[in-house]
Amino acid sequence: MPAEWEPHAATWVSWPHKEASWLGKIAAVKPVFARMLAEISRSEPVHVNVNDARMEAEARTLLAEQAPVGHILFHHFPTNDAWCRDHGAIFVIASPPVRRPSKAVEKTPGTGDDGLGRPSYGNSLLAVDWRYNAWGNKYPPYDLDNEIPRLMAEALNVPRIAVPMVLEGGSIDVNGAGTLLTTESCLLNPNRNPEMSREQIEAALREYLGVTQILWLGDGIEGDDTDGHVDDLTRFVDPTTVVTLVESDPADANYEPLRENLARLRGMRLPDVADAGSIRHGNPLNVIELPMPPRVECDGQRLPASYANFYIANSVVLLPFYGGPTDAVAREVLQSCFPTREVIGIDCTDLVWGLGAFHCLTQQVPRVA
Repeated sequence: MPAEWEPHAATWVSWPHKEASWLGKIAAVKPVFARMLAEISRSEPVHVNVNDARMEAEARTLLAEQAPVGHILFHHFPTNDAWCRDHGAIFVIASPPVRRPSKAVEKTPGTGDDGLGRPSYGNSLLAVDWRYNAWGNKYPPYDLDNEIPRLMAEALNVPRIAVPMVLEGGSIDVNGAGTLLTTESCLLNPNRNPEMSREQIEAALREYLGVTQILWLGDGIEGDDTDGHVDDLTRFVDPTTVVTLVESDPADANYEPLRENLARLRGMRLPDVADAGSIRHGNPLNVIELPMPPRVECDGQRLPASYANFYIANSVVLLPFYGGPTDAVAREVLQSCFPTREVIGIDCTDLVWGLGAFHCLTQQVPRVA
């Protein structure tokens, strides 16, 4: 699985429409979503799942209000909700390409190009279709969302690998060099894969994502209904560096869990490397701290506002803002990590009412060399 900062062929999203997810805020959320699409489309095509022609027309109207918009393609693929990071396919690059048939690998029919007149991706790009149960069966129904990976694979004309394990894209982060970050509170939660041991879960991650090292953090932040997705905590920004949330107030509920995760990260080492016939021992992770944003609440309940929920597109990094002085600090930190990309802060105080931000809403399609 390539790192998110590696070149994208496209980004895939699902248009927001579920009123219950935003508790009366969905009218305010849709223009923010359209702004997100406009910014991403400056450097790569964006594929958008919509339920029908009416929803497509609504999206096009809101996009027309933005600054010049790049290439956006609509698919009438109905969804239950908008969280494409979690219900969409996770794309990997086969190296070497798939050479033998397997019951788990399906070559799905499709258009044969990516919407820009280019040839199909071929067998080197694979869509990994994990089971999805709406974060431990919290928000049924999710039957439409579970069909989205198959439809994405068909649209791109790439093989699809169906995996009999529940996994959401927001629960993992990779460095593109074989290391994966995740959390015990999510992947080991019995509401996902109660029949699987930690060792079996690790084996599936290695097999289907091509990783060799799995690093485990502990708990997530307060208000996170995903049971602790890592994309609200800690993210790789290069093969040896992570940014991670810290809380400065000892009285805050997030102080101890984030301090424990920070201690774990500082004790982690990357794998040993064979170099010219000798073994070069792996280095510790380079750990950069990100502040927690100001507290955001809905009817007295804390929402999972997080600067770690940024999305890395080809030429921009979209950073959720929450209206406090830490916004500027977070942007400065990320701009130093991505000097060749523009870090764009967008107000997400309404968007986070849905309990997620830009990373939760997006799924990258890697570019095949």
